[in-house]
Amino acid sequence: MKSKATQAYRDQSAAIALPPVNVVDKHGVRTLHLGSEAIQGAMRLAVPEQIELEYVQQMMLWLLFQDQPQHIVQFGLGAAALTKFCYHRFPHARVTAVELNPAVIQACRAHFFLPEDDARLQVLEMNALDFAADPRRAGSADILQIDLYDAAAEAPALGSIPFYQSCAQLLNEQGMLVVNIFGTPASFRRNCDQHIAMLSECFDAVCWLPLVHDANTVVLAFRSAPVIDFEALYERAAEIRAQYKLPAAKWVKGLQRWMQEIA
Repeated sequence: MKSKATQAYRDQSAAIALPPVNVVDKHGVRTLHLGSEAIQGAMRLAVPEQIELEYVQQMMLWLLFQDQPQHIVQFGLGAAALTKFCYHRFPHARVTAVELNPAVIQACRAHFFLPEDDARLQVLEMNALDFAADPRRAGSADILQIDLYDAAAEAPALGSIPFYQSCAQLLNEQGMLVVNIFGTPASFRRNCDQHIAMLSECFDAVCWLPLVHDANTVVLAFRSAPVIDFEALYERAAEIRAQYKLPAAKWVKGLQRWMQEIA
């Protein structure tokens, strides 16, 4: 018998449309669009394995607390920036990307240099709701990155307490979830507050970075609350900058600002 939570997943899933995919090249940057002008992902053609957009870089925030992930799961493929980066930069980790729209997967393989599946990489054409709700996957992931939006990009495509509870169960005890919260100027603050509240009910600790371009806020949720030592985080940020070319010191400053705001 299906639980009420599972049925809620099915109901929410049925409402998700599959928009057309468009690829645009401009000024050396290739962007992905889902039937609208909203950018759903980007790649600089000169450095296709680097992460172009700042908020997508911020979705590597978990690196401040974990440097040897064994299994990274991603909900929403976008232009495959996170998938490619994690696949190439963490050779001992498995990367599983879950994408509902087959046209997005095809576009990433044809235009964004997404590798074919192998022993470490698996791109699944399925609904993230079903993946998260599968009890056979409980405790299987170290990191879960979520960036799920429809063509209008007015609010996260998925988001509820049952969904985030399943996401928490997908992670191991030291696991972390990173989610991008986005919305229109009219809806952004409401969306952000609602999702942070839901995450706070499902995770031991939740923090977030300051808003960046186009009203993106990246939120980090922990299964087990960490001890925050900013001196150690700045040292770790310098290592991340040297190894991965990511502006991690800016993330630490953002976490300090977050701590001041909630104090």
